Amino acid sequence: MDSIQEHTVKAFDEDITRLRGLIAEMGGLAEAAIQQAIDALVKGDDKLSDRIVKADKKIDVLESEVDKLAVRIIALRAPMADDLREVIAALKIAGVVERIGDYSKNIAKASKEIGSNRKQFEPLTLLPAMAEVASEMVHDVLTAYAARDAELAREVIAADEKVDAFYNSIFRNLVSHMVENPSTISSAAQLLFVARNLERIGDHATNVAEMVHFAAVGTYPPDEDD
Repeated sequence: MDSIQEHTVKAFDEDITRLRGLIAEMGGLAEAAIQQAIDALVKGDDKLSDRIVKADKKIDVLESEVDKLAVRIIALRAPMADDLREVIAALKIAGVVERIGDYSKNIAKASKEIGSNRKQFEPLTLLPAMAEVASEMVHDVLTAYAARDAELAREVIAADEKVDAFYNSIFRNLVSHMVENPSTISSAAQLLFVARNLERIGDHATNVAEMVHFAAVGTYPPDEDD
């Protein structure tokens, strides 16, 4: 390999490392935002909610950096096969992680709409557990992305069933509560909105896991329903 080729390969490797670093930074911020949003919800901490909403802009900035770098890599390095698959996966994953950040922002906003009577709602004890599973899915799928771990990606996909089970339980509980306590419908609806956003985070982590699996082995994971 001549010096020009060596330089090109090294430059490409540095770009990919930078791309992975940006994704990891986005993921860390998104994961923290989920946990902070639930803390704000449980404690009724409006100041923390406001900080979460403002912090989401950082995730948006990082996504823009990923987009620019990915386009630059494709334009200047003309990656082929596995390398191109890696860059395309990073582009898609960044978009999904940005959406996960948005869902956490939605939870923070919803928290501010719930009155001081939030402790009367039983799902308030279930939502942190649901959020923990969703947050672990985000953490694990980004670990799988960094390690090209197809097996861990499949475990993330399987974990989504837990999030769905939480959502179904919370949905039933809140609907019953609204029927029995019509005066709490507005607050209960906000909690239902929170549960729905956590359920969507699980779905998005699953989408990333499918992309990670594809980037790692070149195929999408088998559909469990097939």
